[in-house]
Amino acid sequence: MSAAAVRLQPITLQFRRAPGPLLAQIEAALAPHGQPLRWAITAVEPGLAGSCPLLTLEAVVLA
Repeated sequence: MSAAAVRLQPITLQFRRAPGPLLAQIEAALAPHGQPLRWAITAVEPGLAGSCPLLTLEAVVLA
């Protein structure tokens, strides 16, 4: 990829956390958007009736 084609892209996304390693889930959620440079969990909403919590991620990716 040339330097002119690379750009920083801010994104915000939500996904339901599943059982298992959290880092792998975050990386999988960000991968379709580009290479993550940094990310943060900015909100966690509890699931209803024992369901998995809803996470909000904010990230900057190379797109």
